[in-house]
Amino acid sequence: MAVSGIFRPGYLSVKVPAMSAPARRVRIGIDTGGTFTDVVAVDEQTGQVSTTKTPSTPSDPAEGFIVGVQKVLGQLGLSGDSVSAVSHGTTVATNQLLEGTLDRIGFITTEGYESVLEIARQSVPDGYGNSYFWVKPPRIVPADLVRTVRGRLDPTGAEVRPFDRDDAAAAARFFRDAGITTIGVCFLHAYADDGHEQQMLDVLHVEHPGAVVSISSQVLREYREYERSVTTLVDAAVKPRVGAYVTNIRRRLDELAPGVPFYVMKSNGGVLSASEVVHQPITTMLSGPAAGALGAALIAGTAGFDRVLTCDGGGTSTDVTVVIDGEPTLTTEGRVGDYPSKIPMIDVVTVGAGGGSIAWLSPEGTLKVGPKSAGAEPGPMCYPAGGDQPTVTDAHVVLGRIPPHLLGGEIPLSVDAARGGLEHIGTTLGLSPEQAATGILEISAWNQANALRQVTVARGRDVRDFTLTTFGGSGSLLACRLMDVLGLPRTLVPPNPGNVSAFGLLTVDVRNDYVQTMVTRAADLGPDAVTAAFTTLEEQAAQALDGEGFARDEQRMQRTADLRYVGQAFEVRVPVAGGPLDRAALDAVAAEFHAAHAQLYGYDFADDPRQAVEWVNLRVSGIGPIRRPDLVELAARDGGVNRSVTGTRQVFFDDDWVDTPVHWRPDLGAGDVVAGPAIIEEFGSTVPVHPGFVATVDRFGNLLLTKETAQ
Repeated sequence: MAVSGIFRPGYLSVKVPAMSAPARRVRIGIDTGGTFTDVVAVDEQTGQVSTTKTPSTPSDPAEGFIVGVQKVLGQLGLSGDSVSAVSHGTTVATNQLLEGTLDRIGFITTEGYESVLEIARQSVPDGYGNSYFWVKPPRIVPADLVRTVRGRLDPTGAEVRPFDRDDAAAAARFFRDAGITTIGVCFLHAYADDGHEQQMLDVLHVEHPGAVVSISSQVLREYREYERSVTTLVDAAVKPRVGAYVTNIRRRLDELAPGVPFYVMKSNGGVLSASEVVHQPITTMLSGPAAGALGAALIAGTAGFDRVLTCDGGGTSTDVTVVIDGEPTLTTEGRVGDYPSKIPMIDVVTVGAGGGSIAWLSPEGTLKVGPKSAGAEPGPMCYPAGGDQPTVTDAHVVLGRIPPHLLGGEIPLSVDAARGGLEHIGTTLGLSPEQAATGILEISAWNQANALRQVTVARGRDVRDFTLTTFGGSGSLLACRLMDVLGLPRTLVPPNPGNVSAFGLLTVDVRNDYVQTMVTRAADLGPDAVTAAFTTLEEQAAQALDGEGFARDEQRMQRTADLRYVGQAFEVRVPVAGGPLDRAALDAVAAEFHAAHAQLYGYDFADDPRQAVEWVNLRVSGIGPIRRPDLVELAARDGGVNRSVTGTRQVFFDDDWVDTPVHWRPDLGAGDVVAGPAIIEEFGSTVPVHPGFVATVDRFGNLLLTKETAQ
């Protein structure tokens, strides 16, 4: 059977509104993961969608990127001149932090605050069952690379002591002479006024012109000195590598498609031109997971589901998030690796439970899975040049859950090699290879289930109220088991789930976020002052969108504010109306806060006049809207569901081998019902339908997995 990466008509096709553009103009979305680089191209006139995958190239991620572009253009018979825009989701910054491969960084701060990184923030990483309660995060900058400068602002931004240029020059020369070329600057209360930091930047440009510098007032303009310091230093740490990576891709893309607009996905659910991303690299921390959540949100929302859990399973990890009414939830309390990051980002929880996650035995003899991954190089044991440790993919291959190949036969898989690895680990545990494989998948499923609980139960939400949406190359392999573990009513599997993140890149608006700290009790807050502060933030956002080519009448502004009860340490974010604000509008924001607090924590003080409400941060998101593709409905087909059966194979379900029909998903039509046990395959992914489950094809080509008892 011939396999193509190009979708058949009606199979997750999209329609794009007509536009006056040359024939065969395509937009391309590329998501680089730990194992595969996923590519989606949309023809802007016909709506035809083409997809492909290519192995990622960790040693040079730009190589996999360019190969992906060339591959999808080759499928369409087009040249680079036909490309109208490219959007990219990257893990370069994330991987650098997770791997801990940071260059030596210098830190310049206010005199008297040189110990801010050592004081840090209290952390209880694994609950109160530990023998210790306070664990200091590792210092991102050693103490000997911290320098201070005299000068002081108060919390309002008023100058208490002037900036000392002699101290600043001495600090700059110290780092120049020590060969430190990456520097972060964070002065006390710079969120209120950036004057001293701008002067420090001027000094560095004169005394150490080769340095890469990040200043806190340009990275995170809100209070809390530790988080602001670390976020600024993380931005500085990843800036050289992200800058080099984006510049390299821009150069190579220009060789293929000169001058084509090139956007990079941000953690906040928007994109930004590559030329701007190099100046704010920290915004790309959760680039890929954010794109996947947005793509899944569009697909699930079109299918009629407004409360969705997204589960993006890749080769290295699984990313989960919550989508309500089409919008993924946002947070500023994220972290990547060991370091907190206060930038706005989609609330993603990541767990090391991907297809390449390695199964291993602890010193106590307990079976563990992940977080270490075989990745793309060398890959699982079943790969042609695979590693020497069994992985989740090896377990699926041995149990027959996936075919002995990937990408329609492009990558052959060795069942014998995978079985050999499982026999070794099974012998140690006294298990058969099938039992060892089943145990590996069970642990992986529970790891994913716990991540899903973190974004639901831990946030005050009932997991059973949501539809699970699985995607990514490995995201749907454990869908039936997750439904059992969590009591989920259904799972939606989009067509071509392995490319949903790349597809999501084509649905994303340009977006920039701005914040201003304004710690004031609600009773003391003047509507005019709040309106003025929001107006200032909106003008900053508008100027940035001007530079991205959006006319003022196209731009949209979203206001939010962080509120808390006086005495609390953390805030709850709520929406704020646009335009001039009056006292009634401020009271409405407080009412929203009480309701949101009750949803998150189970109580509020709305009726207690003794408990004051406090405003903390004002936020504005400036949005430049793009034209989103519309999903096209899938037609019904004659001949019954057996038309899609390509054969049978032995699959291990429920402690026994079962002769299981294999369906080719592109041959399914709207309304078809596939009863388990069954395997549904397509070019880039596989869906095992367990006994007792059924998969129904909806009018958009999605598979809806439910239990037979719920039919």
